[in-house]
Amino acid sequence: MSKSVLIVEDEAPLAHALSLKLQHEGYQTAIAESGQACLDALQGQQFDVILLDLVMPVMDGFQVLEHIQHMPKRPTVYALSNLSQQDDEKRALELGAQKFFVKSNTALATIVQTVKEA
Repeated sequence: MSKSVLIVEDEAPLAHALSLKLQHEGYQTAIAESGQACLDALQGQQFDVILLDLVMPVMDGFQVLEHIQHMPKRPTVYALSNLSQQDDEKRALELGAQKFFVKSNTALATIVQTVKEA
C-alpha cells in the first residue's frame, strides 16, 4: 500500500509540481489550498505525511499545526515557507513540524527525498 501525502499549499503551480513528483515516486497525493481545507481533508482521510505551507489566507500553517497536535494519530509534518526567519522555523518545529524548508532555497527533489525518508 502506498503512502499518502497531503500538500497544503496556496500556490497552485507549486502544489501541482509537488503532487506530480510524489505521484511519480508512487505516493498518493491530495492538495488542500488553505489551512481550513487541510483540516477538512484530515476529517475524511488519514495521511502519512503533510507538506504544510505556513503562510496562507484564512488559517495559516501555525494554526493547522496547533490542531494537528491534538490528533490521536499525527502524520509527519514538514513545514514549507518563503519566510526564512528563525522565529518562524523555531515556532513551526515547536508546534510539531519535523523539518522546515524555505521554498525558494529548496529543490523539489530535496522535499521529495525527505518524504521518502519519512
